[in-house]
Amino acid sequence: MKGIAHFITGVALATFFPEVVRQAAEGSLLPILGGIAGILPDTLDFKFARYFERYDLEIDPGPEPDARAIAEQLVGAMRKVYETGRPQNVMLHTIRLGADLWRQYVVRFDPAHNEVAVRIGPLVNTGQVPFPGSEPEGAEEVRIKVGVPMVHTYDAENRIDIFSGPSFKFVRRGDQLHVHFLDWHRRWSHSLTLAAVLALGVAGLFALVEWLTRGAISQTPLWAGVVSGLGFVGHVLEDQLGFMGSNLFYPFTRERMIGLQLLRSGDAIPNFLTVWLSVALVLFNLDRFSASPRLDPPVYLLLAVALPLVALGGLYLLQRRRQEPEAEEATQQRDILSEAEEVEVG
Repeated sequence: MKGIAHFITGVALATFFPEVVRQAAEGSLLPILGGIAGILPDTLDFKFARYFERYDLEIDPGPEPDARAIAEQLVGAMRKVYETGRPQNVMLHTIRLGADLWRQYVVRFDPAHNEVAVRIGPLVNTGQVPFPGSEPEGAEEVRIKVGVPMVHTYDAENRIDIFSGPSFKFVRRGDQLHVHFLDWHRRWSHSLTLAAVLALGVAGLFALVEWLTRGAISQTPLWAGVVSGLGFVGHVLEDQLGFMGSNLFYPFTRERMIGLQLLRSGDAIPNFLTVWLSVALVLFNLDRFSASPRLDPPVYLLLAVALPLVALGGLYLLQRRRQEPEAEEATQQRDILSEAEEVEVG
């Protein structure tokens, strides 16, 4: 999901508690704390974790990219991992040609044919809009055999164009070589374990501040911990609806649990629907915990929650079914890269 969707989800979850709503009416920012916790997992990844990642190989195509050279470097790294058994982290850099000009290229892992394919694409602007006729003359897809059994755990096709490029981790397991996309993303930062630690930490911090400033502790630290933990959990569970999934119980588990593949976080309808439903529930909770509620709960929930969920959810599923398989495969990568681009722009 986009950052605004995660933020408003955290706010909505906080408003399900009467005491939080009461304190908010008196000027407390507890619901906002839930929203901040809702965007924290991606902030940890894209503002911190990614910069501590170390790469064994960085592929910089330069202003005159050679598809064969890119493919050969990737295949060479993959074969090395298979021969030595030692994992390799590989970064693919983007090709920036100007302030608002980038050269796109596509890397495709094809386990069915045991090949890596690379194609140099058109020039694009920062909005990823291609310039017609800007493809290199005679550009063709270059395909090179890997020579070892390959398993790819995310999209087969990866479009590299703006901001920072993607990274891949090659790992040998038994007789197979696994290709992991953005291995540093949604690991420790997207765990339910960390959500519990955050809740306890926030509650403890609030309690310490109250004790030092007032000499007594109220219930506010408890609610601060609850809304922080729930906002964080809301983000993790929303991400689990997508393709990549998360490492839900780090450090007790080491691998990401694959997502439910119900939606892509960059798609407009899921993001709009999440914001709409969250705002609707915020208003509903504020009304029902007020001194004189005005909304008719069954009617309101039907019109503001159930109908939009069914209508927009059905429209989204219909769109997904009508998509060509190739288009579906080519756009799944936006699930994660849209998050990266949003954080970098911000």
